[in-house]
Amino acid sequence: MIYSTATVSVNPEGETRLTREQAWKGLELKARDARLFLPPGLCTRCDVVEDSTTHFVREATIAGSDIREIITLEPEHKVTFFQAMGPREGAIINELFEDEGGELQLRFYCYLGLRGKQPNGPEEQAEQTQFDSDRGYKSALLSTLKRTRELVAEGRL
Repeated sequence: MIYSTATVSVNPEGETRLTREQAWKGLELKARDARLFLPPGLCTRCDVVEDSTTHFVREATIAGSDIREIITLEPEHKVTFFQAMGPREGAIINELFEDEGGELQLRFYCYLGLRGKQPNGPEEQAEQTQFDSDRGYKSALLSTLKRTRELVAEGRL
């Protein structure tokens, strides 16, 4: 199994401050349309195919893989992506919280397996290494916040 976590400050020194509401709107928008947040060409399709009061379902093509995710929202707190179809199974969570000093933080954590692959085999170990690297999910959190700031500045959030 793959377990990874990363936490970043929502408002590091020198950056335009985001409110919890703005950071949340960015996370929710990313959940509904990843194309707006991922590098150009990485996500070629992202459609919400079912929407209800408790969750929505999106189908996307990311890095050439077709995925289907059931996504739950805990407003201004947590987005959970349940991997229903695609190369991974499990859950990915993005969570907003205040640290001991009252500063807003954004945390990613996941617990995943690779469908059809040996548990803790070479493929899962490679994915674990990628998730935990400087180019893994910590960089994804930082790019999400950067894009959220851009959308706020453009008046789109």
